[in-house]
Amino acid sequence: MNDLKNQMKDHFIKYASYVILDRAIPNVVDGLKPVQRRILETLWRQNDEKLHKVANIVGQTMQLHPHGDAPIYEALITLANKGFVLDRQGNFGNIYTGDPSAAARYIETRLSPLARETLFNPDLTEKIPSYDSRNLEPVTLPAKIPLLLMQGADGIAVGMSTRILPHNFTELLEAEIAYLEGKPFRIYPDFPTGGIMDKSQYDKGKGKIKLRAKIDIKDQKTLVIREICYGTTTETLIRSIEEAAKKGKIKIESINDYTARDVEIEIKLPRGQYAEEIIDALYGFTECEVSLTSQIIVIKDGLPWETDVHEILAYNADKLVSFLKRELEIERDRLLEKIFYKTLERIFIENRIYKKIETVKTLEGIHKALETAFKEYVKQLLREPTHDDREKLLQIPIRRISQFDIDKNQEEIAALEEALRGVEKNLKNVQQYTIDYIKRLIQKYGKEYPRKTRVKAIEEVDRRAIETKQIKVGYDPQNGFVGTKISGPVQLECTNFDKLLIFFKDGTYKAVNIPEKQFFENVSWVAVADKKTVMNVVYKHKETQLAWAKRFIVDAFILEKPYKYFDDLCELQYISTDPQAAVELQFVPQARQKEKKILCPLKDIPVKGAQTRGVRLSNQKVRKVIPQLF
Repeated sequence: MNDLKNQMKDHFIKYASYVILDRAIPNVVDGLKPVQRRILETLWRQNDEKLHKVANIVGQTMQLHPHGDAPIYEALITLANKGFVLDRQGNFGNIYTGDPSAAARYIETRLSPLARETLFNPDLTEKIPSYDSRNLEPVTLPAKIPLLLMQGADGIAVGMSTRILPHNFTELLEAEIAYLEGKPFRIYPDFPTGGIMDKSQYDKGKGKIKLRAKIDIKDQKTLVIREICYGTTTETLIRSIEEAAKKGKIKIESINDYTARDVEIEIKLPRGQYAEEIIDALYGFTECEVSLTSQIIVIKDGLPWETDVHEILAYNADKLVSFLKRELEIERDRLLEKIFYKTLERIFIENRIYKKIETVKTLEGIHKALETAFKEYVKQLLREPTHDDREKLLQIPIRRISQFDIDKNQEEIAALEEALRGVEKNLKNVQQYTIDYIKRLIQKYGKEYPRKTRVKAIEEVDRRAIETKQIKVGYDPQNGFVGTKISGPVQLECTNFDKLLIFFKDGTYKAVNIPEKQFFENVSWVAVADKKTVMNVVYKHKETQLAWAKRFIVDAFILEKPYKYFDDLCELQYISTDPQAAVELQFVPQARQKEKKILCPLKDIPVKGAQTRGVRLSNQKVRKVIPQLF
């Protein structure tokens, strides 16, 4: 009985270890589970950049995977729908509606350009025998992108589980650059279904996020859901809305699903219900709002590793540096070998060493003669020629020897040496080379993977709704004081999030935070910086005495930075925000003068930028500008 218990215990431990290491938990190096890695390896072996029947790929993968075709097919569909490493043709299902994919014989796939460029290099791939020892399979792929964080992962093993949320491609690569440059970085999830995310409790992947569907108000009686929460489908979302309606949490008249390529769920409301009033209830009682918890466990060096997304990103960035360094070293050795052989070939032909072996009868004697002949040229070579090098020389055809071009040979060597210098330069600064490589990936593929989930939207909207307060700002023109504690004759209505625009008589203005009490010298006007108020200004040139006017909106500014709204040689005559602003120009008396004054409405002057030149109001010299009231 004890023997049976010990045997069961031993078998259970082996089974648990197998499920953890070889089935459910992804590897931190390439972000893949074994079945996913075997699918990609099969596609790499079959790769001709043409589409392959999924049924064929599933069958070929069974040479590496010790299970049936069903789990391989399901894993391939899941991998393809993540949208990074596989191109698709045919019906691979719908991530919005949850509809299944077509049968394997009807759909096709291949490696994406991103996968071909960043996941494979036979020189860097360690391989082990497959389950039946008939083939070799990779331990991990030399991934040059943080695929684990890009795709996310879910897995349930014995005694542990993992859930890693997907992140944005470009943001991850930019974070790798920041890490390599020693700068701080933050990364947050990005879901293929879009939505609005509150990331305040994400805690580098050890916490949770709140995710909301995007709901548009079509009219007062109609709501349209355009984006759904990750992990839900239109079917489960509609079911949750109907259940909430049955429980009396919300009232709806009808709900229709028009989802095709994009999500479109239309909700019609009954009499007495209005769109703006029901949105909060949808978020509170249905799958229009969900919380997603992240729990990160991955395989590292053959053991489970509980970590966070920042440590994974740092690990992937360090791995990328090591992969690129090893590629450069391999390329350096390859170039050195080419330079060596071309130099050896030139010496062999240019110095007619082949003549010295014409009378030698044995192969051993030929090699001995060549070894002796090359001793005086060893200093010109990178290393001493080996038996294989000499054997390669002996296979050169006579025609090639007779047509050998020394100048062309030297040009080829010079080109190789130039390439070698570039490789050695990159090896001296592998980190910068890695950063440049990441930037090239962003430039090449970044546009294909825009952010779909809006970050902070829930947090910003809710916090602003709670914290926004209406306040009054006083301005005393006589004393020059501005602030919330000033009870001057001018009172401005604004919120605590607004900024103030202070216009000065010398033609400058600046934006400031709302003070409690602050003195400003030579103030001409104070306004709320709402980016929509139109300023009406009239000013006069000091030398020509001509009057100019302009209307402008201050729609961009840096706090406390002074800006000009008219030139130094001018002086302010009038400033107002009145939409019906008008002034009377009184001219300097002159001989034969027909008009002594004119009325100038300002509302017809085009609204332009604050720094643009104004419009000249008259060709006569102006003595005085008088505001007019309507």
